[in-house]
Amino acid sequence: MTHASDRWEAAILVALLAAIVLFTIITAQRGRKYFIRRIPGLNAIDEAVGRATEMGRPILMVPGLSGLGVVGLQALTIFSYIIKSAAQFGNRIIMPVADSALYTVAEEVVRDSYAAAGKPEGYDPNAVYFLSDRQFAFASGVAGTIHRERTAASFLFGDFFAESLIFAEAGQSVGAIQVAGTVQTTQLPFFIASCDYTIIGDEYYAASAYISREPTLLGSLVGQDYCKIIVLLVILIGVVGMTVPQLGTEWAFIKWFTLN
Repeated sequence: MTHASDRWEAAILVALLAAIVLFTIITAQRGRKYFIRRIPGLNAIDEAVGRATEMGRPILMVPGLSGLGVVGLQALTIFSYIIKSAAQFGNRIIMPVADSALYTVAEEVVRDSYAAAGKPEGYDPNAVYFLSDRQFAFASGVAGTIHRERTAASFLFGDFFAESLIFAEAGQSVGAIQVAGTVQTTQLPFFIASCDYTIIGDEYYAASAYISREPTLLGSLVGQDYCKIIVLLVILIGVVGMTVPQLGTEWAFIKWFTLN
């Protein structure tokens, strides 16, 4: 009976959390403006694009080894914002891709970004290209591109593994401003050590919502934050509820032992 009641309580909590997320999404779609704090790494995007313009050197965008999933699509959303900024100044962009499925989507994103910026003639079909689906072949190709093109800015967003430091060190060697973001916690120390700005953890998902201002993304992000607060409160209440009676029992035992 206890297990059945526990399952019902868990189901009610999950339903409540889902309802909160749906509520924030619907209210955002209906025009409510939710506040999201500015992420410091995003301030560097305009700075990096401006520097590339002054130097007359290209901008590199690498989605890592990301496939056609949430992480890869989030990276393309961020890249779309960068491309729109670069298009205004006529900056050349380079985007090598390691996944064939993501490559197809990336081509459309780049083309649509130039069109949205009012510069459809600036789109270069050769800007996005499939390099290799082999990890270190891809890493070598990207590092070679950085050295040949002497990129002025590098944006590294997506899934990265052992090749992360290869990209970052190659960018450092040519003096590029580097902004990185990944959900792979094992690679964050390398990015923090070698890049100018690093977007960490949940900020990776918040960045795309902040940049795109898409109501569904904003509502979902805010709803998830509310859910985290509720879950933390439930955990805190549970800890207090289990601890206080136990402390009372131990205190009563101490008093009995002392008196006897």
